[in-house]
Amino acid sequence: MELDARGLSCPLPLLKARQALAGMQPGETLVVLATDPEAPIDLAALAADEGHAFERERDAGGWRLTLTKAPPQG
Repeated sequence: MELDARGLSCPLPLLKARQALAGMQPGETLVVLATDPEAPIDLAALAADEGHAFERERDAGGWRLTLTKAPPQG
């Protein structure tokens, strides 16, 4: 799934990513396209808190942030 959050300011990329992840199955991948310089920091923290895999790539248009949903913790 791809989420285009370009042009959105903090905390909207994080909130929209969290909402998208809630509807996904473990192992599915969410790609967030973002221009907000805080987005990589926020999404890395989200991934660390919830156990998701996280990758970041910088390109001319901003950031390509990939989260792979982890199985439920517990």
